[in-house]
Amino acid sequence: MKAKEKICSNCGESRVIWKNYEGEKYCKYCWGATKAAMDAGKPLKPRAKIKPKSAKQSKLDIIYSQLRKIFLTDHPVCQANLAGCTHEATDVHHKKGRGKWYLVIKTWMLLCRSCHKWIEEHPIEATELGYRESKITD
Repeated sequence: MKAKEKICSNCGESRVIWKNYEGEKYCKYCWGATKAAMDAGKPLKPRAKIKPKSAKQSKLDIIYSQLRKIFLTDHPVCQANLAGCTHEATDVHHKKGRGKWYLVIKTWMLLCRSCHKWIEEHPIEATELGYRESKITD
C-alpha cells in the first residue's frame, strides 16, 4: 500500500509526510533539517528555492533565440548530409560546445535532427569529419 502524499509545511512540495509536529506536517528532508535546527537552538526557516537559471543565462538565452531564428531562416539546408539526412535544418549544433562559444555564430552548424543525433552519438567520427572541434583551442 502506497502512502498518500500531502503538502509539506516547510517546503510546500507534495510529498509523503514523515513527521507531524505541533500541527505542522514535514517531509523526510525538511524534518531532518528542522530537527537539526531545533537541536541547535536556531530559528526555523523554510528552504530557499533554487532558480533553474541565473538572470545572466536568461538574458543570453533571449539573445540566442533571436540569433538562432535568423540563422535558421538564412540557412534552411542541413550542412552535414549524413546517411538518413532529411536535408531540412532544424537544429543548431555548437561545434565547440555551448560554454563560452554559446553566441559565437562561426562555431555553429545547422543540421537536421537525424544528422545532429548521429554527431552527438559518434563524437570520434564527427571530430574526424570536422563536425566537432576541440573546446580548448580558440
